[in-house]
Order: sequence, then structure tokens, then C-alpha cells
Amino acid sequence: MHNIFIIYTGGTIGMVKDEQTGSFVPFDFELIARNLPDLSRLNYKLTVHSFTPIIDSSNMNPTVWIEMANIVKQNYEHYDGFVILHGSDTMAFSASVLSFMLEGLQKPVILSGSQLPIGEIRTDARENLMTALEIASAQVNGTSLIQEVCILFDNKLFRGNRSFKYNSAKFEAFRSPNYPVLVEAGIHLKYNNEALLDNRYKQFILHTKLDDRVAVLKLFPGMNANTIRTILNSDVRSIVMETFGSGNTTTDEWFLDLLKEAIDKGKNILNISQCKVGSVELGRYETSQGLKSIGVLNGYDMTFEAAVTKLMYLQGEFEDQKDVAYWIEKDIRGELTVND
Repeated sequence: MHNIFIIYTGGTIGMVKDEQTGSFVPFDFELIARNLPDLSRLNYKLTVHSFTPIIDSSNMNPTVWIEMANIVKQNYEHYDGFVILHGSDTMAFSASVLSFMLEGLQKPVILSGSQLPIGEIRTDARENLMTALEIASAQVNGTSLIQEVCILFDNKLFRGNRSFKYNSAKFEAFRSPNYPVLVEAGIHLKYNNEALLDNRYKQFILHTKLDDRVAVLKLFPGMNANTIRTILNSDVRSIVMETFGSGNTTTDEWFLDLLKEAIDKGKNILNISQCKVGSVELGRYETSQGLKSIGVLNGYDMTFEAAVTKLMYLQGEFEDQKDVAYWIEKDIRGELTVND
């Protein structure tokens, strides 16, 4: 019998329709259990921890992330795997930050949910939850096959810090274009063993310090200089700069001067692409050569969610901005591919 710990934070999977307003509102895990009688047929011992009150994922924040990570740590030795039921809107942020907080993880932590509530006729909730539980319990010779934080949606298991939500209208809500799918669920579960992390010889360490002093600068043609200056001068330690293509920006002197001024004041500026597929290649084109020379950092193929949460994690770990700058460009949890 496998011991699986379920953390129920909230989300669409446990919602019901308010008859007066017609809106979906949060309910509790008992609703899920009633609509999924097959849970009792599984050879699993399920333990459920429900957040009180349960949380709409739009309200997710570092305090909740720390609580989730602590729950995993407190129960780590007693369970074979963990399933976190979570709203899909910010699921990729939570999966990314947990991957950094749970270093050396040797058991699966799988986030899942649904696009329709579990009480709906055509819901995707049942399949998502049952598959997540099966993968969370999968072992070979007592060793978990999955040793990382993942997202399970629509019969695919993705690395958590490589995923993003791309569709709000289909069951196929998540994608991971820059890293292979870890498991595909058909008639059988097909594991992509070469893509899985192997943490067997690492020590499991919990990190709970997060520094949320991070801003975002998303570029577009004709962006106002005063707007850029305001963002760069805000009270943050790091800025995620979403650029064009493979990391390109305007070459206007005033723009590069503003970036250099912020960097000279001790801020880190991390360059990631607005494109969902591909990687930043600083210096490949003239429009990014200037960025590299003034000290803009390379985010390679990190997702936006991974970039933001990795900076929060590193800023919590290091007071020295140079340490943050060093580690943001390194692959520490499988979140990026260095293409130098």
C-alpha cells in the first residue's frame, strides 16, 4: 500500500456553481471525494491536508508557497509522494518556486487541478487526479521514478519549472516547449527516463527564504522612456526584462544608458524572451550585443514563471547581488538549458 499526501489548496477542481450568481465558488475536498468514489478502490492510503480557507490561485503568494513547502518537509519521511491540488492560473508559478525551495527532492511533488469542476459531467478533474496519484506512487525497487516538482494536466506530466499555462479554454492547459514531456498517460504510462531528474545521491534541503523584490519590464515598440525609468528605479533588487526574439531590444542610446544606470546601482537585469519557444542568445544580433557589454544577465530558455520565482529564491538565499547574478545563469533544478 502506497502512502500519498494530498495538499488541497483550492482551485476549479473543487468548485461548485452558485445558483444565484452562476459563478463558480470554492468548496472543499469532501466534494472531490464524493464525486470520485474510485478513490476508495485504490490501494493507497491517502492523507489530505486542506487549506483553511481554501485559496483561489489568483491569490497565491510567497506566504502560501512557504506553507506548502513546510507541509512537504514535515511529512516527507512518512509518504511515498505528494499531490498538490491547485488552481491552474498560477500553478506554473507555484511549481517553479517549489522546485527551488525543495532542493534534492527524491520523491514526487505533483501539482494538478482541472479546467472544469469535478461535479461537471465532462470534467477533466477525475482523470487528472487519478493519473497524478498513480504517478506519485510509482517506484522501482523502493525508489520513486519521479524525483522533482511536476505539473500533471491532460495526460501529460511536465517539469514544473519548464511549464506555463497557455490555454484557458481547452483541457490541454499547459505546455513545455523547451523541455520534453516527462510522462505520457495513454493505455500505459510512458516514462521519458532520459528527461527525469535523478536526485538519489543528493541531500533533501528545505529553503523557505523568499525575497519578492522583483519587477518586470516587458518591452514593446515605442515604449515611453519615463515608464522604463520608473520600473528600473523601483524599490526592487532585480528586474525580469522580457525582450524580443532571441533577446533583442532597441539599440537607442537612451535605453541602454537607463539599463546601465540601474545595473551600476546594483540591480540585476535578467533577459528572457517574450517568445515561448527558443532561448536568449546575447550577442547573436547587434540588437543584443550592447546588453551583454553592460552586464545584462542571460535567462536562456527559462519561462517567465521560473525566472520570477528563481530570483525570489536566490534573493532569499543571498544578500550579495553578485551571488544572485552568478546563480541566475546556472541550471540548478533543471529549469534552463545553457547554450553557450
